[in-house]
Amino acid sequence: MPFMIGPAPIRRTLKFLEAGRLILKEQIKIMAVHYHLNGQNNKGAKEFVFWCLPQVQYKNPHVQIATFKNLTPSPFVRCFYDTGDEMLIDVDNKSKDEILEHLIQVIGKTKEVLEAEAISKEKKDNPANFGVACDRHCICEIPGQIPCPSIVPLPEHMRGKFIYKKDM
Repeated sequence: MPFMIGPAPIRRTLKFLEAGRLILKEQIKIMAVHYHLNGQNNKGAKEFVFWCLPQVQYKNPHVQIATFKNLTPSPFVRCFYDTGDEMLIDVDNKSKDEILEHLIQVIGKTKEVLEAEAISKEKKDNPANFGVACDRHCICEIPGQIPCPSIVPLPEHMRGKFIYKKDM
């Protein structure tokens, strides 16, 4: 597979990208990570960009994410809101896991919001859904479909026991 080339190709697998936990709030439009390539205080930010940023990009397609290298001596994350406000988050001397947990707590959606969004995403009001907890009990209630076999028997040419009947 050609995409499995380069440093840590696991970062480009769908399973790895979907495992991301940081889902940003709707108000955040731009997230910028500023870090330096040299220095011990930038190690966590550099690892965060390498390992966690692909997951953040995958989980937040509506957010523009930028990285700025070697511009500032101390690493930080800057978030721009749709109102024009901005938030600076200091990530100096933090590990990538500490940075991720802090960002989840500060700019990530809460677990309650994520659960409510998951429930609303599973809404049963889609007309293609039918069954016990939906608007329609059976597909035969939709116009243009074959009547329910429990009410009107299917024609013999549509029933398997007549199609595959062996003449003896």
